[in-house]
Amino acid sequence: MNLSSSSSSASSRPLSAYGWDEGWQAEFAPYAEQGLVLGRVVRVDRGLCDVVTPEGTVRADTEFVVPRDPMKIVCTGDWAAVDAAGDPRYVQALLPRRTAFVRSTSSKRSEGQVLAANVDHAVVAVSLAAELDLGRLERFLALAWESGAQPLVALTKADLVPDPVVLAHLLADVETAAPGVQVVTVSSATGEGVDVLGAVLSAGTSVLIGQSGAGKSTLANALLGESAQHVHEVRDSDGKGRHTTTTRDLLPLPWGGVLIDTPGVRGVGLWDAGDGVAQAFAEIEQLAGDCRFHDCAHEAEPGCAVLAAVENGTLPERRLDSYRKLLRENTRLAARTDDRLRAEMRRTFKQRQALGRHMMERKRGPQRKP
Repeated sequence: MNLSSSSSSASSRPLSAYGWDEGWQAEFAPYAEQGLVLGRVVRVDRGLCDVVTPEGTVRADTEFVVPRDPMKIVCTGDWAAVDAAGDPRYVQALLPRRTAFVRSTSSKRSEGQVLAANVDHAVVAVSLAAELDLGRLERFLALAWESGAQPLVALTKADLVPDPVVLAHLLADVETAAPGVQVVTVSSATGEGVDVLGAVLSAGTSVLIGQSGAGKSTLANALLGESAQHVHEVRDSDGKGRHTTTTRDLLPLPWGGVLIDTPGVRGVGLWDAGDGVAQAFAEIEQLAGDCRFHDCAHEAEPGCAVLAAVENGTLPERRLDSYRKLLRENTRLAARTDDRLRAEMRRTFKQRQALGRHMMERKRGPQRKP
C-alpha cells in the first residue's frame, strides 16, 4: 500500500460505524490523491447536506454535483468526496452507489426519485392499528427488491392487537403477501420485537419506509433508544398521520449499523421495477414456468399453471390481480420513457382492435345487401 492510500485508510477508520469498508476505500482512492476528504451524507436539505467525515460532521454545498439526471442528485446514504476546507464545504463527487431505493415521481416527465442510497436492508413499516393494505405492501416490496436491498416487514403497533388469534391471522396474511421476506411484529410502546429487529439491522445500512401513520418515527426512536425523531398522533378517522419526518436522516444504531428514517409517502409509484415485481411475486413467477406457453399472460390461456393454482386455491386470486396491476403499471412507465416500447405497444393495441372488429363481424355473420 502506498503512503497516500495508507493515510486515507487510517483517516477513514472513524467512519467504519457508518459502513465504510475496503471496497469503498478502493473507490475513494483517486479522490484521496486529489486531497479531498471522504464522508457519508447523513442529511440533505435544500441544496446543502450534512456529511460525516473523519474530522466530524461538516455542512456541504451540492452545487458542483447538480446533474440533469435527478437520479444522480446527492441523497442520504451517499458516500461523497468533499473539499478539505471551507464553510460550507463543497461536494465534489459521489462514489458509485451499490444500491438505491427509487420510486417514480408525480412528474409527467417520468422521473425517478432516489429515497435512500447504499442500503442493505429495506424495512417496510405496516401499522396493525389500521386495516391491512396488502396491495400497498406488495408495491413497497417490489421497490425494495428492485433496489438491491434485502426487504423486511415490520408490523408496528402490535400492542393494539391484544387477541393472539387475530394477530396470528394478520401475520399469516402478511407472510402470504411477502414470500421470502422476514416479518417481525413490533411494539414501540412495550418494546416487543424491537430487540429482534435491532439484531437484524445491526450489520449494514437500513432504510425505514412506509406510509404516513405507520409508526416509523416512533419505531426509529425505539431502535435508537432515544427520542431522535419527533412523532405526531394518528387521526382516528382514517388511521393516517401527518408527515412526522420531513427529511431523510441517517442515524447510528446502538447495536451497530445505521438507519435512514424517511418521510411517510402516500404515492408509491414503481420505477423500472420489473425484476422487483418478479421477486415480490416469486411464487407466481415459479408457477409460470409450468405454463404451456412461454409467453402466457395468465388471462385465459389453456394449460396456464397460474390460473390452475388460483382455481385449486393454492394461489389467492388477490395476489394474481395485484401482480397484473403492478406489471401493467411498470410497463406503462417504461413505455413513457422508451420510444421503441411505446411503438410496440401501439402496434399491439391496433392489432387487438383489428382482431376485435374481425371477431364482431364473424359473430354478426354475412350482411345481405338491400
